[in-house]
Amino acid sequence: MLRGVGVAMSLPWLEAMMPNTLVRAGSVASAAPVASSPLRMAFLYIPNGVDPAGWYPTGEGRDYTLSEGLEPLAPHREHFSVLRGLSHRNATALGDGPGDHARSAACFLTGAHPYKTAGRDIRVGISVDQFAANSVGGATLLPSLEIGCEPALQSGSCDSGYSCAYSANMSWRSPTQPNLKEIRPREVFERLFGINRPGESVDERSRRLASRKSILDYVRSDARRLNAALGSTDRVRMEEYTEGVRSLERRIEMLESESRDPESFASMQPDDGVPGDYREHVRLMNDMLVLAFRLDQTRIATFMLANEGSNRSFPFLGVKDGHHHISHHKGDESMIQQIREINRFQSEMLADLLAKMRAVEEPGGTLLDNSMLVFGSAIHDGNRHNHDDLPVILAGGGGGTLEPGRHVSWSKGTPLCNLYVSMLQRMGVEVDGFADSTGELKGL
Repeated sequence: MLRGVGVAMSLPWLEAMMPNTLVRAGSVASAAPVASSPLRMAFLYIPNGVDPAGWYPTGEGRDYTLSEGLEPLAPHREHFSVLRGLSHRNATALGDGPGDHARSAACFLTGAHPYKTAGRDIRVGISVDQFAANSVGGATLLPSLEIGCEPALQSGSCDSGYSCAYSANMSWRSPTQPNLKEIRPREVFERLFGINRPGESVDERSRRLASRKSILDYVRSDARRLNAALGSTDRVRMEEYTEGVRSLERRIEMLESESRDPESFASMQPDDGVPGDYREHVRLMNDMLVLAFRLDQTRIATFMLANEGSNRSFPFLGVKDGHHHISHHKGDESMIQQIREINRFQSEMLADLLAKMRAVEEPGGTLLDNSMLVFGSAIHDGNRHNHDDLPVILAGGGGGTLEPGRHVSWSKGTPLCNLYVSMLQRMGVEVDGFADSTGELKGL
């Protein structure tokens, strides 16, 4: 840590942190064997399903062709796999009638069928991220991190008699308690660096933000002391890191001051700390996720790019109608093409995250090499509302335990929770099953 008044700024990995490393006169004198990096896991959710014909690849194994919808991921082809055949039976009606969107988000990480209610008596199940956090989350400052780009909701009716809590949350600490996500980049940034001072009033915080004082200003003295003891390679790493942090602060400040696009999702006021440009909002949240993992503030995260059933428009793509509306295209080719544009944009945002994780070097490879990322939805086709053969991507190397770069299929109806069992085991959680799993997902 670099410390200052009311601030504890975590550091990235440095050679000087290796056991038994001696640092003298600005160079590493002797280096111990490189310690292994921790394994991280993250889950990214996209709403309203996809256009299957434009999303799924053709071919199998490593000899496959990326679809138009996944083409932005081409530079990272060897770092992710597209998984086929995985399903969520508990996202289906099971006698409860309409409400596929609410059931999908609620089921995605829990594997459970939500109790149909628009009242306070919500009930679904603990989510896989929290299952992992209960076992290994104590190793970090934050057991888990929940972020998103649309508001977390706890009440109201959002989908055919289902509570909004189901549609707007994917992380559940217990069957009746969702983990509310944070959608304001500055709030996430300050949480990661412990800037929110105990007892700080609203007026005091406003004055602090108005001063435009960087977190680096608070820890400047401690940083100078540390730099004097570091080797040349570590000094370069520190310079790159601090420049990156300051650049991130400037982006947050700039985007907070911009007006909101009146044609985009606008359920909040322009001054609420949420960027008006959805593209930049997602990119900033990608930065926060990378920062949290890089600094080992948490090893478990969830990111909802939008709430399930979101009717956000995408004017920057030329899509002015709402996402949910056009997902019910009934075969209209013009609407299908708009869905494909949205799916391609979502792939671009995943590619942005993968690029940032690949750029972070650490013992044993890169941050992406030492992570497992699930990207997908609990709806296959938004027009049909089916929950089999779900669109799922598994990215990262899993600390050397995964074999990415493939298009892999399992038999129809294989529970998505089988994937979660395999991921939990890799995280060091002793478990044979989770929710409706039937075992491990072999062949990853």
